[in-house]
Amino acid sequence: MIGPIAARCKRFVKGAWKKQRLSWRRRWLGFGPDTLKQTLTDLGIRSGDCLLVHSSLDRLEAFTGKSSAIIGVLQEVVGPSGLLLMPTLPFSGTALEWARSGALFDARTTPSRSGLLTELFRRSPGVVRSLHPTHAVAAWGERAEAFCRAHPHCSTPCGEGSPYAELVTENGKILFLGASIEAMTFFHAAEALLEAHLPFSPFTRESFSLPSRTPSGTVMTVTRLFDPEVSRKRRIARLVPDLKRRGGWRHVRLGGAELLCLDARDVLATLSEMAAQGRYCYDP
Repeated sequence: MIGPIAARCKRFVKGAWKKQRLSWRRRWLGFGPDTLKQTLTDLGIRSGDCLLVHSSLDRLEAFTGKSSAIIGVLQEVVGPSGLLLMPTLPFSGTALEWARSGALFDARTTPSRSGLLTELFRRSPGVVRSLHPTHAVAAWGERAEAFCRAHPHCSTPCGEGSPYAELVTENGKILFLGASIEAMTFFHAAEALLEAHLPFSPFTRESFSLPSRTPSGTVMTVTRLFDPEVSRKRRIARLVPDLKRRGGWRHVRLGGAELLCLDARDVLATLSEMAAQGRYCYDP
């Protein structure tokens, strides 16, 4: 058992090492907003795009600006005619655990547990949040409110009618800023769209009636959720070789972080082709 003095020493050493690492990275690998903007452009992101972003600020510690400046760059790249989206899930465990906890989701005040950048984005001016009790999306752009409107009426969190599934209609892109491909929420949209072609359903048989608080009262969403047993078997990275063969893999390193951009249609087409061959992104 570690005593209080040893614990304080451990925290001090850890903090000092993190400070030194940050100083080294910013000195030798540092990059600012202009470099980030150019890199996103090089990855094929354009004004008017519908862009879903997964991020890890820990991996972006070489960025020399404020975290909010990353959001500003993303908004500048897609422009107001585009759509900038981030998942803002209210839990860090499973959707089923959240549903059974009895917690009441409020799009205005319930924090995002999908990373610090998503919470900063949720609080940013002009950002709206979809009214879904487990898989809410924060959105910015001229069409953001309309884009999120149907989410509380979807029968699965990321399926037909949800902002995630609408990435296909919008020819949307998925950006990973230091985040692993395993963080891809759009994979859940593909699971819903391809459910009939999978060897098992990724969803619970039970439907849940979950409340969300709004300024005018409570809205109920009736939805199936992701089966935790299936979720534990999910291995999204298995689609990577097939995506690369399709030419749908745009990847760079910046400041020691991995940046990856995918087209939602490429991801769905790849998963569909894999399913037709009896190959899936799950452990047996």
